Amino acid sequence: MTKWVYAFGDGKAEGKADMRNLLGGKGANLAEMSNLGLPVPPGLTITTEVCTYYYANKQSYPPDLKDQFGAALREVGYQAKGNFGDPDKPLLLSVRSGARVSMPGMMDTVLNLGLNEKTAAGLAQLTGDERFAYDSYRRFIQMYSDVVLGMDHAAFEQILDDEKDSKGVELDTELDAEDLKRIARLYKERVEKELRKPFPEDVQEQLWGAIGAVFGSWHSPRANTYRKLNNIPEDWGTAVSVQAMVFGNRGESSATGVAFTRDPATGEKLLYGEFLINAQGEDVVAGIRTPQPISKIVRERQGGKRASMEEAMPQAFADLKAIGEKLEQHYRDMQDVEFTVQEGKLFMLQTRAGKRTAEAALKAAVDMEREGLIDRKIAVTRVEPESLNQLLHPTLDPDAPKEQIAVGLGASPGAATGEVAFTAEEAEKLAGDNRNVILVRTETSPEDIHGMHAARGILTARGGMTSHAAVVARGMGRPCVSGAGMLKIDAARGEMVSGNVTIRRGDIITIDGATGLVFNGKVGLRQPELTGDFGTLMTWADEVRQLKVRTNADTPADAATARKFGAEGIGLCRTEHMFFDADRIVAVRQMILADSEADRKAALDKLLPMQRDDFVAIFKEMAGLPVTIRLLDPPLHEFLPQKEEEFEEVARAANSSPAKLRARAIALHEANPMLGHRGCRLGITYPEIYEMQARAILEAALAVEAEGGEPVQLEIMIPLVAFKSELDILAARISGVAAAIGKERGKAPDYMIGTMIELPRAALRAGEIAQTAQFFSFGTNDLTQTTLGLSRDDAGMFLGDYLAKNVIARDPFVSLDTAGVGELIQIAAERGRKTRPKLKLGICGEHGGDPDSIRFCHDSGLDYVSCSPFRVPVARLAAAQAVLKNSHKDI
Repeated sequence: MTKWVYAFGDGKAEGKADMRNLLGGKGANLAEMSNLGLPVPPGLTITTEVCTYYYANKQSYPPDLKDQFGAALREVGYQAKGNFGDPDKPLLLSVRSGARVSMPGMMDTVLNLGLNEKTAAGLAQLTGDERFAYDSYRRFIQMYSDVVLGMDHAAFEQILDDEKDSKGVELDTELDAEDLKRIARLYKERVEKELRKPFPEDVQEQLWGAIGAVFGSWHSPRANTYRKLNNIPEDWGTAVSVQAMVFGNRGESSATGVAFTRDPATGEKLLYGEFLINAQGEDVVAGIRTPQPISKIVRERQGGKRASMEEAMPQAFADLKAIGEKLEQHYRDMQDVEFTVQEGKLFMLQTRAGKRTAEAALKAAVDMEREGLIDRKIAVTRVEPESLNQLLHPTLDPDAPKEQIAVGLGASPGAATGEVAFTAEEAEKLAGDNRNVILVRTETSPEDIHGMHAARGILTARGGMTSHAAVVARGMGRPCVSGAGMLKIDAARGEMVSGNVTIRRGDIITIDGATGLVFNGKVGLRQPELTGDFGTLMTWADEVRQLKVRTNADTPADAATARKFGAEGIGLCRTEHMFFDADRIVAVRQMILADSEADRKAALDKLLPMQRDDFVAIFKEMAGLPVTIRLLDPPLHEFLPQKEEEFEEVARAANSSPAKLRARAIALHEANPMLGHRGCRLGITYPEIYEMQARAILEAALAVEAEGGEPVQLEIMIPLVAFKSELDILAARISGVAAAIGKERGKAPDYMIGTMIELPRAALRAGEIAQTAQFFSFGTNDLTQTTLGLSRDDAGMFLGDYLAKNVIARDPFVSLDTAGVGELIQIAAERGRKTRPKLKLGICGEHGGDPDSIRFCHDSGLDYVSCSPFRVPVARLAAAQAVLKNSHKDI
């Protein structure tokens, strides 16, 4: 018989930490904390296999689930000294989701479940606290109606606000028992009016409604979006944890909160988090009330006046700190914990590896290695490669003029400037028009995730460091300022007011996610310096990785940036990108439109010194590291004149007529230029073009050496080869140029000739191509296009539908199609090395900066990956993790 339910509590559990695939992260960690003897309220976990069954069987449950569940629930009641649905000793429950990996705020939770008219009165009688009982009841009605019944929570908020206004109070805690009874009644009336049926009184109906809602939330739009953004497989499913309630809303000796064992923004080792007295957990994470810091030192740094937990509840704080240290030692990682204090007693509700910024991840990993908690190899795996992009965010120029208009909490570091958008839809639309956006909200909710992803930065008036906005922004690497309470935001009118300053939709603001400051207008930004913990961790990564990491660089500035980030050479220098400057484009157009070899050579004579100077500067920047230069590969339409004045300009330079050039341009028109007269085909037709480039490259290498520079490791790459004969013809031309230079100068530089594998035929015939080619560089952008028959320029119109309908799991232009394109790479590598055992292999498409694609390259035995300069740190770390995840048993 399949076991569908696993119980925990009373210092023991049926599950453990390594069962997260079955119990979800929350269920596995609740079981582990129970096994460690920590104060965990008793409960049970319904496995992820039930979720899979639920969706495979028309949203029904396994036949034996309810019997297993009922037996486990009776044990929960025994331990908690209550009975579910019993008015005399009511047992209230929390029902929470729990996927394998943390998906904060993406799925549904129901608290205080089991309350109805009878059990609410019984809870008041049992506790002697009528206010607490009806506060819990009105919370339950609102949450259940939202999560399970599908009603808009704003309607309930309006009822609550109206009641507070009528009483002349600001806080929920200022309402008395009679007020809360009235609110509960009004809530239920609203439910019956809107749904035309009463709010459920049957606690079993409540329970299974909540469980179904949690399973249902696995496919909510926000959860689907989050999974796609974070590459979480749909078929993992979620577990459901059902746990006896403990109450942070039992008065001034009770509280609830969220804490990190280290600062999630900086990595500093201190208990960092927030709590609220006389509250429940949703009050903290939803940003409805701005919470207080847990630690005194943090309160003092933030200039807060209200007491921290350390000051207000010293014993509970001490217990929490001790438990946090125990959990960090046990899991050997920074922990994010949820807790409740009920009448002075601390209870642990959750622990998980804490989400953190890249800066914090680096510091925590390096510090933990120095503390002896982990070794260097584990430290290298503790930082997500993609998160390093956060470190490349600009910061505010300290010398730039600034007009500060607000201050909140620095919830996610980095600075951003952009146009104000007040809704997620506005942000997404503006970003789609290539405009920088700051999403401004009173508080964010999971429904805003698409706008948060589109925005450059996020600003909220409510919420703390653990609010939805803060947690999601840190995970995305977006700068975020939360809890800027002085802002009056009116999204409907499209404006926010701070003092005497009014900011309207489309106005520019700047936020600093490190300090929490908000500025009017655009503030100058500076690029960061990657030193300290970054340098230390990257050194450890470099010690273990096997793949070399090069860069795609077409200018000396790109090359210098890449060297700063640790690039070990250039894997792709695209020579056509050197021709778009205003002082060159006329000569390039003259070359393309020439209808005789003499006219073409006249244009090439103008381009030769320009190309040579470019290569000299690039070679100097790379200081003897390998440089792969791809000969001209232009889709000709990108260079042809478009306007009348452009034709006239080329005509003057070529001593021709605009009409003749227009006729030539029409003759050169191609229906599909990406598969047309480009790459090696251009070199076959007009060999003088590649001869000019070869001369420029070789003469530049000699010039650098003559000036005392490091000898250049030259790799000349011929693009778009499909046939060995193409490569043979052009390689002979290049060799002829080298021989001529040798006669002229008495010396020719060393060089290698290779090709870019970007056509399926080239991959399949790699064995014979390797007879001539000394290296292969896989151009995975075009290899993906030609293998899948997809245009990178046009596929965006329908790839979104493919992703949404699960036709494909990833965009193949972002992460390599390892099953299709990847197999071609492996075939080419195997056949090429069979011919030439020391054949050098690398990739130079954009996939060279994607961690999943890098792991494939490592597993396939490639020598290097090449990526854009700002992806070099990502690639270095991903290459190291590719080694460690295959070999290190603790990872």
